[in-house]
Amino acid sequence: MSKKINISLYWKCQIFGWTFAATYWAFNAYISGRFDVGLAWAYFMFDLVIGIGVTHAYRQLAHDRLWTQLNLSQLFRVIVPAIIVTGIIYAVLIIIKNYCARLLFNLHFEPTLMVAFQRNFLTVAATGIRLMAIWILAFHLYHYAMMQIRIAKENALLQLAAKEAQLNNLSAQLNPHFFFNSLNTVKALVASDPEGARRAIDLLSELLRNSLYQRDNILISLNEEMALVNDYLELEKIRFEDRLRYQVNIDTKLETWPVLPLSIQTLVENAIKHGIAKYINGGVVKVEVKENNTSLKIIVQNPGLLKNEETINGVGLQNLQSRLALQYGDKVSVVLTQLPGEIVSAVLLIPATS
Repeated sequence: MSKKINISLYWKCQIFGWTFAATYWAFNAYISGRFDVGLAWAYFMFDLVIGIGVTHAYRQLAHDRLWTQLNLSQLFRVIVPAIIVTGIIYAVLIIIKNYCARLLFNLHFEPTLMVAFQRNFLTVAATGIRLMAIWILAFHLYHYAMMQIRIAKENALLQLAAKEAQLNNLSAQLNPHFFFNSLNTVKALVASDPEGARRAIDLLSELLRNSLYQRDNILISLNEEMALVNDYLELEKIRFEDRLRYQVNIDTKLETWPVLPLSIQTLVENAIKHGIAKYINGGVVKVEVKENNTSLKIIVQNPGLLKNEETINGVGLQNLQSRLALQYGDKVSVVLTQLPGEIVSAVLLIPATS
């Protein structure tokens, strides 16, 4: 079985470009009436060898000297003399090639090589500098573009890594805050309601287990988040008893929608801490999740007044706002609204992820 030969883009461009140039020069000789088949083939082959040889030698030098990693101002100081030098080298080789080929085919256009240089050097050098300018500029523009793309990718990866680190730090800050409040609930039940305390410990264990499994996930499904929310609501129901009533209304087709861990739970915790806990008769916490065009709309309502700035600037909400900004930019935030009848509404719109 024959092995397939893979030719790199560089060599494809080299072979195609110089073949095209050599063919163009042969065609010009043909239409000018000074065409000899043997001489044309000799010119064609030597033009390929000289063109590829000079430019490939420059490529090796550019890579060895790391010229492909220079910025634009540094690159300009390199390529101008490089174009002139390679153009002159190319011209010298072409003149020698022309003289030797004509001598081989008994076409004595110039009596000596020195005379050939005197008659043709300026014209051939101008052509060589023009060709080398095109090749060297194309070579460095390609590498400069590749370098910019690589830098952009590396910056994007660094930004992603930094974002993940910030999200992890914020999650690490939020989890102790969340479990500290939950432990206080258990503590309050130990003496007054041992059975309720045992159930609370079971729920807290489940919350801890879910949190540990999800700690490495930047996003989790809405279904997973709501399982945590329901456990938390049941835990707080044991603590507040009849003072806490809650209603959860979720469109089941949205269960796989990705959300930030502890995002809805934070809103519910905030509703209980700044709503239910401050009213003797408690109240109702309503959680509604529905689709709003291309976004997931989360609404959490509780009794309360927005005059209390602790509601807006608490640790939980500030943490959530920071995590939302990292994940979605400045297009997503929690909006708190005062509704009639001393009801506070927290609304969060989460865009669909691509």
